[in-house]
Amino acid sequence: MHLLRNVCSAVLFAINSGQVLALECGAVVFSGAPFTVCEVDPVADDIRLFHNDRSGMPIGTFQRLVDEITPANLLFAMNAGMFHPNRSPVGLYRENGQTLSPIVLSAGPGNFGLLPNGVFCISDRKLLVVESHAYASQPEMCRDASQSGPMLVIDNEIHPRFIPESSSRFIRNGVGVSHNGERAAFVVSDEPVNFYEFARLFRDHLGTPNALYFDGKVSMMYAKELNRSDFGFPVGPMVAVVETGNLD
Repeated sequence: MHLLRNVCSAVLFAINSGQVLALECGAVVFSGAPFTVCEVDPVADDIRLFHNDRSGMPIGTFQRLVDEITPANLLFAMNAGMFHPNRSPVGLYRENGQTLSPIVLSAGPGNFGLLPNGVFCISDRKLLVVESHAYASQPEMCRDASQSGPMLVIDNEIHPRFIPESSSRFIRNGVGVSHNGERAAFVVSDEPVNFYEFARLFRDHLGTPNALYFDGKVSMMYAKELNRSDFGFPVGPMVAVVETGNLD
């Protein structure tokens, strides 16, 4: 069963390859707040993490990502983890089987250090959101991985530090994964929400037992089927779905 409910969606066909893609994007209203959700299937969809271009510099924007993967076709993208001023990843970052930045397990200032935080993991046929210490003690076989924080939902429980009445409201984005790892929902809020409200969307509406916060303020989404390409400051790690697996 798909995670999205009452979402206007379209099945995309890669005509040249004959591959049917499962990517679905659409609008969701939950508890009075609007969100955009893109749902991904790791078996049917070519989902990857991207950070640097061929010259070793951060890609940063959706337009530069479009140029970087040409002739592949960009279908979906989102910022996928916090980053330093030079746009290097704050925590663990792994791309195409190579770890480029180590995992960080200590508490610290800011949202990333609000433990527990977690890791979004892409394998060839499965997606995972894993608490960071659990990942470090028994590393998953992740082709691509990005650490961020805080966790929004941990084993069906909302992060214990979240306050339902919190006045801290921002545009936020994150990812939730189904219990079997066969579906993931990437979400950006279309108006400011607090952490508790954002976490409830993943647990109570999308039904994802584990969900991870990517960022706030700089939250952006590219969704071709919605003709959406958000603007803003250049970002660090990005997650994307492309139409072909044959990248240059």
